[in-house]
Amino acid sequence: MVSWFSRLVVSMTIRMPRWFVRWVSRRYVAGPNLADAVNVMTRLKKEGACFTIDVLGEEITTFDEALDFYNEYVNVISAIAENKLDANISIKPTAFGIHIDYEQGAALIEKLTTYANQHQMFVRLDMEDHRVTDDTINIVIDLHKKGIKNVGTVLQGRLHRTLGDIETLREKLGSDADYRICKGIYLEPGNIAYTGYAEIVHATNKAIDTMFDAGAYVGIATHDKPVILHTMEKLNQLNMGPGKNDTREHAGSIRQGKGPGYEFQMLLGVRGPLRRKLLKEGHRVRVYIPYGEKWYEYSIRRLKENPTIGTHVAKAFLMPWTNRP
Repeated sequence: MVSWFSRLVVSMTIRMPRWFVRWVSRRYVAGPNLADAVNVMTRLKKEGACFTIDVLGEEITTFDEALDFYNEYVNVISAIAENKLDANISIKPTAFGIHIDYEQGAALIEKLTTYANQHQMFVRLDMEDHRVTDDTINIVIDLHKKGIKNVGTVLQGRLHRTLGDIETLREKLGSDADYRICKGIYLEPGNIAYTGYAEIVHATNKAIDTMFDAGAYVGIATHDKPVILHTMEKLNQLNMGPGKNDTREHAGSIRQGKGPGYEFQMLLGVRGPLRRKLLKEGHRVRVYIPYGEKWYEYSIRRLKENPTIGTHVAKAFLMPWTNRP
């Protein structure tokens, strides 16, 4: 359940002037420009972190906007290469127009993924709400069929369908399956998703177990200690972890820019001390770096879609020393 305090903080924040929202969001969004994202990564790479870059924006209305996103991601790939950053990219399928024209959007995603592959770079298809779940998974499967394997998707632990999606991808992709698993930011209806915190955590942990047992590469995207502790237990059970080879029976080979079968992933500005602790222990930790001119829309949407963020906002504002970025 979302606390009344968290809802109050969100309600107040989204009504504040734009400059205040920018002050709040600067902790979680690199800035409006690619140079801002590069600066943040240059600073954080000293900790040993790696990165995934997301150009903010989705739900476009014309295919010309999709082409703009394609061109910006080409610039991102060039910047990663030029600055020798340990980074890959995350894209939202709707930003590439799959809801306008699926075939055109999928073709544009294929073009970008092929270009990224030429630079030994991985592409993550972000998972949006349930309306595009099937399309997102199908694009990944189709690209792998074409031999374009530097691509994987995100699955949300809260959805009832997730274990079935893992099985489908295991059958289609085998050890080439590559996931980011998260609880899920979208507050989906109760007939298709778990809604209570405990059951969402339980479902997410079960998905993590299933992914590991299938031999897939698993990116555990979470700031929740119960999920991290469960993952640690699973790693110990499988004899995986820092300094160890991935000896799972069905595991694939180590991929460019990846760890030995798994990595942790965290949002920029959230639970920095925990991120540094995991890095110090030797785990591979990837930081999600969003940037773009749509920072305001992104910030407001995140607050509205998941009011639990209000607690993080209040803590960052009132007790910034407890959560250094």
